[in-house]
Amino acid sequence: MSSPTSWWPRSSPSSRCAEVRRSEFERAVSDEFGARGPAIVADLVLSELGGRTPVEALDAGLATRDVWLALCEATDVPLSRRHGAGRLEPKRH
Repeated sequence: MSSPTSWWPRSSPSSRCAEVRRSEFERAVSDEFGARGPAIVADLVLSELGGRTPVEALDAGLATRDVWLALCEATDVPLSRRHGAGRLEPKRH
């Protein structure tokens, strides 16, 4: 059996920022859609993304923020859950 995030194509290791944004996207999708997340990002074709799925759009180089917002719009995610989604809470010392 594959790991829970093995269906996510990995971003280039040359850009740490890209990896962080992608991981935030993965977390946001998981938090919002739960077990349905992998199917949604792999199968849902969005006109806002040029007729691509979210995974295809990310692989084509579209900004994760734009992909996330298009996904939210298409699936009626409330505005209150769109911004800041996927970010980890700051660690307390």
